[in-house]
Amino acid sequence: MSLIKTREKTRSKVPDKTLIKFHYDALDDSGQRVSGIEMATSAGAAHLALRERHLQPLEVSAKTSILKFEITKKRAPRKEVMNFSRQLAVFMAAGIPIMEALEVIVEETSGTLMKNVILNMIDSLRNGDTFAAAASAHPEAFPNYYVGILESAELTGNLDIVLNQLADYMDRDGKARAKITSALIYPSVVAGMSVVTVLVLAVFVLPRFVVFFHSLHAKLPLVTRMLLNFSGYVTRWWYLIILVALVLVGGFIAMRRSVKGRARLDAVLLKLPVIGDLTQVAILERVCRILSSLLKAGVDLPRSMAVAAESANNAVYRRALEGIREDMMEGQGLAGPIARTGLFPGAAKQMFRVGEETGTLDQQLEVAASYYGRELETKVDHATSLFEPAIIIVMGVVVGFVAVALISAMYGIYSQVHTG
Repeated sequence: MSLIKTREKTRSKVPDKTLIKFHYDALDDSGQRVSGIEMATSAGAAHLALRERHLQPLEVSAKTSILKFEITKKRAPRKEVMNFSRQLAVFMAAGIPIMEALEVIVEETSGTLMKNVILNMIDSLRNGDTFAAAASAHPEAFPNYYVGILESAELTGNLDIVLNQLADYMDRDGKARAKITSALIYPSVVAGMSVVTVLVLAVFVLPRFVVFFHSLHAKLPLVTRMLLNFSGYVTRWWYLIILVALVLVGGFIAMRRSVKGRARLDAVLLKLPVIGDLTQVAILERVCRILSSLLKAGVDLPRSMAVAAESANNAVYRRALEGIREDMMEGQGLAGPIARTGLFPGAAKQMFRVGEETGTLDQQLEVAASYYGRELETKVDHATSLFEPAIIIVMGVVVGFVAVALISAMYGIYSQVHTG
């Protein structure tokens, strides 16, 4: 009885759909990337229409006008998506139909965005979409690799097992992100306190010494004059400094949003000491883990490579993976194109080669992902051990410079008074 009420309540929340204009990026039969516009009632319906035209959708998104442009894209919390996957896997393993399972889960979901996603998925399923197609309509909740695995799982009939695997992957990925974030908290706090300390000294403390030194008509040492000139510049031109900082931040954000700017920033990031090495290992772990999950779910290698390229989150690696996929489609194999990129270390190239030759690529990639996962933890600890003392040393140098400047000035004044 309660399930019937839940179903009726869920139906009443689902809005009517009209034809919507969707922009899509997809792969044709020859492996070429194509883009265009598709009219459909939902992104899931657009996804199915592209499939019927023998296109493999990579991204399907609704076209919005400039007035509806959002500065920041909303994302469903990864933890909510992970819990959704586990709950649905339990329901399906128990033999409960997917529609009934979703109608129960939506009532237990607290997040507004995730609740709306599930409601729209229920509506898409009623309109005849597959579960993967319904999920593909919501990139704010389900990434490309997630949808790619769902598509193959629906064909093989092991959706409950695959959902559990996806939840496990998101759990591991979330823990890795949390470890990196927690490792950066202390250095960030110390760096922030350093900036605040310098500003307090420059704006409030040092100007008082300027008045004091001028009243004595004393000849100040060079280091003291440098410090007081810096303090006077900050006090006099503080609004210009803030303006320059805002311009720099705005320029950085604009570069991140543009294709060419993002590519340049990603290339620079990989060349930075310590950070570049850490970034490379994180990308390799993610790519190997996603490829392994896709291949185990039965997704073909070309499609898996396309999804992994989109999920790399780095323009340099994305272009490299797309080039590898094109070379592979031309019959050049996998190990050779990977080696030519120069972006994969020896261990990764060896695992790709062995997996390709023995037909155990999914297993080799899982081993590689585990290896790079451990390597990532080690490098995060190493980076943290370097950042913390570096920031403390910089802070000590700044405070020491201020102390030396003031003490030398006091000593000089005392010497001049004593001599006079």
